[in-house]
Amino acid sequence: MSERKPEAVGGVRLLAPFLIGDIVLLGAAFLIFWQAHRPMTPVEVIVVAACTALGAFLGAWPFVLQHRAALTLAEADRLTDSVAQIQQVELVADRIAAATSQWQTAQDHATKAVNAAREIAERMSRETRDFFAFFEKADQNEKAHLRLEVEKLHRAEADWLQVLVRILDHVYALQQAAVRSGKPNVANQITVFQEACRDAARRVGLVAVTAEPGTPFDPKLHQPVDPNAPVPEAAVIAQVVGTGYHFQGRPLRPVVVTLKPAAEPAANPVEAPTPAASVTFAPPSPDGGRDAASPTPPAAAGTAAD
Repeated sequence: MSERKPEAVGGVRLLAPFLIGDIVLLGAAFLIFWQAHRPMTPVEVIVVAACTALGAFLGAWPFVLQHRAALTLAEADRLTDSVAQIQQVELVADRIAAATSQWQTAQDHATKAVNAAREIAERMSRETRDFFAFFEKADQNEKAHLRLEVEKLHRAEADWLQVLVRILDHVYALQQAAVRSGKPNVANQITVFQEACRDAARRVGLVAVTAEPGTPFDPKLHQPVDPNAPVPEAAVIAQVVGTGYHFQGRPLRPVVVTLKPAAEPAANPVEAPTPAASVTFAPPSPDGGRDAASPTPPAAAGTAAD
């Protein structure tokens, strides 16, 4: 609100008549008081009081008018300021309306963006599910293929293991025949050949296991020639008929032996198994492990031909 100077409300020229009238009335009152009787009559008192009061009124009245004019001007200034503020409020309202419109537009764009993002997320979710379904199906097919390949490898392993065991059985029969032939040189050469064959088999995990005659019979490590025959009490090994085997630390076939009571003298040596001795293998388990092979005990051979 603008400030106005007193001259703008009332100048000296406007105050001069009131000041002159005030001076005249005060002078008349003083003159009447000076010329009045002593004591003053009531009329003189009233006239002096009236002149003094009227002079005082005339002296104060221009200031009252000036104050009223200042109030009017102040109200006018306030009204002007109010109008300016109303204009500013209208301007702010216009800006708010524009901002609201822009905000509405931004909200519309944000809604569209959210909807597009939701559609993209749903599409990605569907594609992810389809991808995982395809990957799971491919994984199942791959597992089935690998399981089939593992089974093939197990069958092939069982086949070549059976062939290798049969070869070692034939070599053992040949070594026993050379020992019984009574020719030490031939027996030594065949024994060296047998050790070489067993060393080669040991490289693939097939280890030959034998037993010494006279050792106590252990059903976990040894097997009689006839599995159905009764085992005498405190039986000991009389003769090793077939070599036992371990494959990669697992028992494959126990040592095939003949038994005798511990008190009896050693029986006549039993001939070594013929080369036709065979081993029957159980199929490999689905989890990739190998069941211990169930051997078919070699039959006692007759006298080997020299």
